[in-house]
Amino acid sequence: MSQLIVRNLEPEVVQALQRRAADHGRSAEAEHREILRQALLIDTKADAFKAWVLSMPNVGDDADFERGADLPREVDL
Repeated sequence: MSQLIVRNLEPEVVQALQRRAADHGRSAEAEHREILRQALLIDTKADAFKAWVLSMPNVGDDADFERGADLPREVDL
């Protein structure tokens, strides 16, 4: 297995990594691996779309999206 050394990180970045690792119950090294795995190996377009859909507020009623009874209409060709 390969190793990766990241130098000259700002203290704020290191602290954010340590906080995130603690939130997930992992070591900072394990969290770093997971961040790289998600950034490089997971289909981010599908995940981004899913996150976008899930971020939509739950407003309105289903009736707001119902099609009118007048559809379909006659079309003259």
